[in-house]
Amino acid sequence: MVIVLEKNISNADKDELKSFLEKNNFKVNEITGEEETILGAVGKMGIDPREVEILPGVSRVIPISKPYKMASREYKKENSVVEIPNNRGQIVRIGGSRLVSIAGPCAVESREQMMSVAKHVAASGAVMLRGGAYKPRTSPYAFQGLAEEGLKYLKEAGDAYGLPVVTECVSAEHLDAMKKYKIDCLQIGARNMQNFELLKKVGAVNIPVILKRGISATIEEWLMAAEYLLSSGAENVILCERGIRTYEKATRNTLDLSAIPILRSLTHLPIIVDPSHAVGIRDKVPPMGLAAVSAGADGIIVEVHCNPEKAFSDGAQTLYPEQFDKLMRDIDVLAPVVGKETTRIRNQISLSTSENENNKTKKTDNVVCAFSGSRGAYAEIAIQHYFDKQSESFPCKNFREVFQAVSDGKADFGMIPIENSLAGSVYDNYDNLIRFADVSICGSIKLRIEHALICNKGTNLDSIKTVYSHPQGFAQCTEFLSQYPDWKLVECSSTSEAACNVAKKGSADCAAIASEQAATVSKLEVLKSGIEDDPRNYTRFIVIKPNNTSTNENISSLVSESSTGMKLASVAFVTKNEPGALMSCLEIFHKASMNLTRLESRPIQGQPWRYMFYVDIVLKDSTSNDVEISTDSLNTVIDKLKSQTEDVRLLGVYSEVN
Repeated sequence: MVIVLEKNISNADKDELKSFLEKNNFKVNEITGEEETILGAVGKMGIDPREVEILPGVSRVIPISKPYKMASREYKKENSVVEIPNNRGQIVRIGGSRLVSIAGPCAVESREQMMSVAKHVAASGAVMLRGGAYKPRTSPYAFQGLAEEGLKYLKEAGDAYGLPVVTECVSAEHLDAMKKYKIDCLQIGARNMQNFELLKKVGAVNIPVILKRGISATIEEWLMAAEYLLSSGAENVILCERGIRTYEKATRNTLDLSAIPILRSLTHLPIIVDPSHAVGIRDKVPPMGLAAVSAGADGIIVEVHCNPEKAFSDGAQTLYPEQFDKLMRDIDVLAPVVGKETTRIRNQISLSTSENENNKTKKTDNVVCAFSGSRGAYAEIAIQHYFDKQSESFPCKNFREVFQAVSDGKADFGMIPIENSLAGSVYDNYDNLIRFADVSICGSIKLRIEHALICNKGTNLDSIKTVYSHPQGFAQCTEFLSQYPDWKLVECSSTSEAACNVAKKGSADCAAIASEQAATVSKLEVLKSGIEDDPRNYTRFIVIKPNNTSTNENISSLVSESSTGMKLASVAFVTKNEPGALMSCLEIFHKASMNLTRLESRPIQGQPWRYMFYVDIVLKDSTSNDVEISTDSLNTVIDKLKSQTEDVRLLGVYSEVN
């Protein structure tokens, strides 16, 4: 049963409640959600639930109707996220807003093989390395794996490239060896899904575990197997759909992608898909991997080998490194469509900048990222994607306050919108980049913007008289708004503030254009979703940080270590007041073979009819084979610009996430 606690329950009452449940043979887990805290009590129902409901500090008791208790959505409303650290200080999260890819060979064959595969899959975007050291094979004469030696090679390769490792546990006898080599995640294969004694022992070691669906298992049987793991002590369980046996013979198995949305309604556990074992045919794996992402999977696990034709096991379904690289690039494009971002192994963002280490205004040791607006703003969603939820959001009233918070050391970073694919540039922030000389750009991320019409309960389209939103929100929904010319449009500083205004009014005659997340935060309802003019509606956000590096110093210290997306530089300059001045500046970039992706001009405050020009320069495009522009070349260009302009500022050298 689920016991919902009162918000003001005392620690003494909570301890008394737990003691009462444990005395009645219940296993108790405390789960803190976004809105309420619950106790999950699992065991045979030997008492009347009303005996629990009358205890001090108990709000209500909800019996769990499903045979699987701890795995059920009734037990935990929020989706679980499994966290697996690597040896570089980064946490790989499976579930939530990220998409993960696990890759590697079916079987560990040699040290050289594992090092080569790990190098390739890490470069392409895998965040975990798979490989079988113990192989359960249909034929007793087939390759059975390298056993403990294989674990050693697997872990060595994973550590070399920052990849946590996952391998199959086929017998409880192998658990000691897996703990010895510090295997990060265990896998229960399809053949062992209902090996209940093995599940109990694997659950007891409490190492993250991937549970594959049995070849003929129903979804309920699969969840009951997960229940064995959870009830035995496992805290981190990941479900893996890998195809089921049907009468169809065209593929190795039949990949049941319908299981993903069904599982979403039944369980809080993360869900990944193994298209390799599902179809068993190499060229069919990538499209089914993309289909899994489209269906809502939290990630994929695929087989990759540098020489599949010589693989000791399952070579026919194993991808070449080039195929995996193409699959990852396709997933990068698809991820924003399903509201997610791909995870990459990268150098961890510093948890505290040197400027802030002794700052008394900071009240946390975690990364603090400021944004403009209230909870649920698109900028806060961008923060969650960019920092992989390793940060605390710090809301500010406007963009200027965000820059000020970063400059003052109240926040380590700021998330700032700079341009939208439909509505154009956010000019205020170009101006702020000049106003705050001690702040620079350190990163960038593109976020798909999906607007919704949100309102108080009981509101309908006919009752609405006033709509609140940010000016950009209105600009991006003109076609929808044109259908209701009588509505009064009221501009707000952010879409999340618009949602707050509607919630405060509590009236059925007003609504807001904002994100669905803003509706959840403000406890509003979504009247209509997807009201933006064009589904290809993206906002590019920049990440800003305190910066004490002047333009004259070596800029290499500013270069982001991120391995994904474009590497960019942003520069601002003021031309001389003479004919051809702008052309002379652009000629400098042209002669240096630099690709400019953006050119903007803004009036200079206090200097009528004078303008500051902004350019974005591509230093390295990950989608092309162009040679990267060196920092020395960029320094040379900036030096040449100084001779042709009145002022030059390097705003940042950084990479785009995704």
